[in-house]
Amino acid sequence: MRKLQHIISSRQFTDRQFLQDLFLSARHMEQDDIGRCLLHPLGGRILATLFYEPSTRTRFSFEAAMQKLGGGVLTAENMRESSSAAKGESISDTIRVVSGYADVIAIRHYEEGTAAEAARLSPVPVINAGDGPGEHPTQALIDLYTIQKELGRLGGLRIALVGDLRNGRTIHSLLPLFGLYRQDVSFDLISPPELKLPPKYIDMLKEMNIEYRESDHLGGSIESANVVYITRVQKERFSDPAEYERVKDTYIIDAAITLQLKSDAIIMHALPRVNEISPEIDNDARAAYFRQAKNGLYLRMALLNYLLS
Repeated sequence: MRKLQHIISSRQFTDRQFLQDLFLSARHMEQDDIGRCLLHPLGGRILATLFYEPSTRTRFSFEAAMQKLGGGVLTAENMRESSSAAKGESISDTIRVVSGYADVIAIRHYEEGTAAEAARLSPVPVINAGDGPGEHPTQALIDLYTIQKELGRLGGLRIALVGDLRNGRTIHSLLPLFGLYRQDVSFDLISPPELKLPPKYIDMLKEMNIEYRESDHLGGSIESANVVYITRVQKERFSDPAEYERVKDTYIIDAAITLQLKSDAIIMHALPRVNEISPEIDNDARAAYFRQAKNGLYLRMALLNYLLS
């Protein structure tokens, strides 16, 4: 696979070997961090994090990753209100200016397609850290890495995707990556009718010849799953508050539900959670979501090192 300049969509990753190399790099980053023997290959380099939407894990893990690699960080916590965007500055002008200060830019925006527009204008690498209901490619890489790390494989899997599949950009980015493992994976798509996976992603599954089933019922569908990936119903994507209230607690993973799961299944969530995972299962060995979040630090370290090395 040719060297990537920007990370905008998970569709850019077309080579299984590239993913394995990236995952191996992330594992080495973790081992070196634990052993306190990290090198600083990005000393003197600067990451700018431009976040127009709230974030904890994504922004902090990018910033921690850059600092652990020896680089510096320019950060804006609420670009929509606390930067020149509040004065009416366009994304194009912001990118042209910030790319003169930083060596790489991670951007999160509320409008789909903004990251791609930023990449078109920027002379330095741009990383899509989430663009509205569009994609979140680095989270998808983290998810794939987590599954391999937890289960030891990426093939021979049945994966239940649960919740807000209409707006879940993590899901939208994860599905194309599994196109590389299409003969060994199948999906249960579990959502309320109002939050079904958009047709373009259903068409993509069909094109990739990946088996899938759609359902609005959690029970029964998860008994055969190796991975249960539940997503938050995203209140900020609803124009009608009543619609959100009607569907927000449709699926809740609690102790009773875990009795239906395989003993070696894992439960994933990109976080933050609201009510969809009960805290009572946080100590269940199958609850992988906090380990998933920690994996984000090392995967993003590997990715920054790849882009800037």
